[in-house]
Amino acid sequence: MNIPANLKYSNDHEWVKVEGNIATVGITDFAQGQLGDIVFVDIQTEGETLASGEVFGAIEAVKTVADALMPVSGKIVEVNPNLENAPESVNTDPYGDGWMIRIEMSDPSEAEALLDAEAYKAIL
Repeated sequence: MNIPANLKYSNDHEWVKVEGNIATVGITDFAQGQLGDIVFVDIQTEGETLASGEVFGAIEAVKTVADALMPVSGKIVEVNPNLENAPESVNTDPYGDGWMIRIEMSDPSEAEALLDAEAYKAIL
């Protein structure tokens, strides 16, 4: 299982890459493996400001639907446009082409409270 050391992680299996006050978010390799073949990613929250823990979208796999949760509070400034035509990229490249949203963080200190790679491994 791939758990890059340069990312932060939520208990809900989202990963976060922080660049200044922008956070790029997706689901972890573990999460995509648990969901199975992803067939649709539904994110209708672009432009909205949501709190940490709120639902920003839904991930539909062959056998289930899962909520995608905000790992930090902020405004969703971008949704990955490639997910509409290639939702399977969440399975094949969860930390690259399969990213989901970019958030302008309202409180960057929230990202510091997320798990590092070692702490995330420990909860799996």
